[in-house]
Amino acid sequence: MSLYVTEIFYSIQGESLHAGLPCAFIRLSGCNLRCRYCDTAYAYEPGTQMGIEEAIQKIEAFQCPLVEVTGGEPLLQPDTPVLITKFLDRGFQVLLETNGTLDIAPVDPRCIRIVDIKCPGSGESEKTNFSNLDQLTPADQLKFVLTDRTDYDYAKNLLMDKWRKEHPAPVLFSPAAGMLDPAFLAQWILSDRLAVRLQLQLHKIIWPHAESGV
Repeated sequence: MSLYVTEIFYSIQGESLHAGLPCAFIRLSGCNLRCRYCDTAYAYEPGTQMGIEEAIQKIEAFQCPLVEVTGGEPLLQPDTPVLITKFLDRGFQVLLETNGTLDIAPVDPRCIRIVDIKCPGSGESEKTNFSNLDQLTPADQLKFVLTDRTDYDYAKNLLMDKWRKEHPAPVLFSPAAGMLDPAFLAQWILSDRLAVRLQLQLHKIIWPHAESGV
């Protein structure tokens, strides 16, 4: 079994409820979306083919208990759930960052699944797989990247009308870098008294000029 890998690196977790913690990352190659604000377009390319055991050994060398499997879109590769389960069986805490278009059911339930809902500003909102919402647990996380007020209203209405009343997973609102002022988003959240977490991309604050590996 093997995967196509764009990069493996050790950094500070910049997003999610684990932001600020040291984390080992494996970024898998390929994506089925082309979001307007994508900051990892270099992961569109095929990357390097690597056996699962080799990838795990590279992660283990960082001696870090927290691992994130990200992309691109990691669930495009059929062996990704196998990789996640092997990490979990070796005692790692595992985060999966997925764009929300593919079924998360094959992913080991011990994994913390961070699922995006694409808003209109992404240019890809029609591809969201809303059946994933019914599979989320309180241990998972739901993320919205917002480019403007239209995106905010879309996310707010979806939470109020279709999901939030029934599912307790934490919700993250993240302003798209360079497109939405975080201060505006903060004020909207406060004005509407939304029970969501404002999320900034910590890695972009620490390393604003880095293009990969963070």
